Amino acid sequence: MPTLALPTGKQRRSILEADARLNIWHGSVRSGKTVASIIRWLDFVAHGPPGELLMVGKTERTLKRNILDPIAEMLDEDEFRLLSGKGEAMILGRRVYLAGANDERSEGKIRGLTLVGCYGDEITLWPESFFAMMLSRLSLPGARFFGTTNPDSPFHWLKRDFIDRAHELDLRHWSFGLDDNPNLDPAYVESLKREYTGLWYKRYILGLWVLAEGTVYDMFDPDQHVIKALPPIQHYYVGIDYGTTNPTVFLLLGVGQDGVLYVCREWRWDSEAKGRRLTDAQLSAELRRWLGNVVPQRIWIDPSAASFITQLRHDGIRTWPADNAVIDGIQDVSTLLGAGRLKIHASCTGLIEEMGTYVWDDKAQVRGEDKPLKQNDHGCDALRYAVRGLRRVWRPWIVAEKGAA
Repeated sequence: MPTLALPTGKQRRSILEADARLNIWHGSVRSGKTVASIIRWLDFVAHGPPGELLMVGKTERTLKRNILDPIAEMLDEDEFRLLSGKGEAMILGRRVYLAGANDERSEGKIRGLTLVGCYGDEITLWPESFFAMMLSRLSLPGARFFGTTNPDSPFHWLKRDFIDRAHELDLRHWSFGLDDNPNLDPAYVESLKREYTGLWYKRYILGLWVLAEGTVYDMFDPDQHVIKALPPIQHYYVGIDYGTTNPTVFLLLGVGQDGVLYVCREWRWDSEAKGRRLTDAQLSAELRRWLGNVVPQRIWIDPSAASFITQLRHDGIRTWPADNAVIDGIQDVSTLLGAGRLKIHASCTGLIEEMGTYVWDDKAQVRGEDKPLKQNDHGCDALRYAVRGLRRVWRPWIVAEKGAA
């Protein structure tokens, strides 16, 4: 087995203590919780009771990236083998089933299994129904679950029904903050702390289960983030939020030579305020007029805007389907704002107003969900479409190197 830094402190203690039916590591990113959980899982695979084993992530792709790839680095080639196309892996001589838990239908994937062990990644992103089905499958003597997650709302089902009831259940859990990992370069730790702000700092750096409340972009400061003049721009991109009765918004973003993403200008049509709707053909004409001589590298649009996408294609405008993962997109925008890498030109008055009035939905929080209120969000939606699409461009600005998981 390749050389691995020995776990210390909370990592080591959690590995030694993880012998309950349910064992959950939760807390900050890069805090060492994932490495500790993997080591304990591999020990269970090697020495646990006989029976079927399962590993689960939000998707099989994220499971591979977050967990299986690190396992491949820890083990020799004859100890780990991914069976491509089968949804299985061979780990330390045992077959392990692999599954994704991305929606309510996912629990059907594991019906009929009789498990002795399961490893779970990103548990708070699973449907509750999948977790319940997984627990019912862990029915053999000595069966164990090992899993990790970042914190979420304190009303999330995992926190409310399991972690908070650990004293009533056969469950052990360990909370990690970023500073619990002694193996990280101090400079990287400081860089990571600057990357996250507000809600994300509390959850992903401090490891706290806290509510998303108040303004979504509470780190937005017009004095810092709004500018009156644009620098030289290298490439242009467009984000579009399409509405029929709701406003349609176009945002032109530019990558500056200074390593900053700029919202250069906006266009919006509010049918209710204007007293009339524009057809898809008229909106397409407005987009071409608004762009003028600017040729964007990509145009991202919500994939649900099927009729408008068809019209744009008819008019010779190619678009790309936006990633509509709301919370991930909000986190991306927050990261750029917190790092000072996102600026908005003062002419984008609609977007600037929205940035200060875009708020979390209090009622959703009581249900354990992070959701922004669906109002004052059309420019914000167009912004996150483009920012999310540009991750490969701006991520190197933020993270100079990877830390240990």
